[in-house]
Amino acid sequence: MDWVVRIGLIELALGGLLGWAMVVKDDKPEWLVRIGVVAPHRIRQVHLDYVMMGLILIGVGLAVPDLPTAIAVALVFGTVVNPFLFVPLAFSPAVEKRGWYRVLAVVSFIGTSGGLLAAAIVGPG
Repeated sequence: MDWVVRIGLIELALGGLLGWAMVVKDDKPEWLVRIGVVAPHRIRQVHLDYVMMGLILIGVGLAVPDLPTAIAVALVFGTVVNPFLFVPLAFSPAVEKRGWYRVLAVVSFIGTSGGLLAAAIVGPG
């Protein structure tokens, strides 16, 4: 799945770029306060999660090149949305109690975990 690998590379690049946000978090935390960040530790989480999710997509895309499109879409959706869910938490930790957030978190987790399970079952062509 060439497009799965490509999205994995984009996620990996995004995770790498978010390393600069880690520098800001450590060296200029007042910048984050200025834009409304109240939970700066979430920056590390989104940074690391995008790196990990990118590596997952690259690995699955290369290991299972004939992955059915429906499984690939679910997996990509989950790996894109899961890390992003740390972003609103950086600005308002209470957001995790909102219905839309909980639904999105569950759906993205199902996409990731279900997609990985399905990829493992399908296996390499």
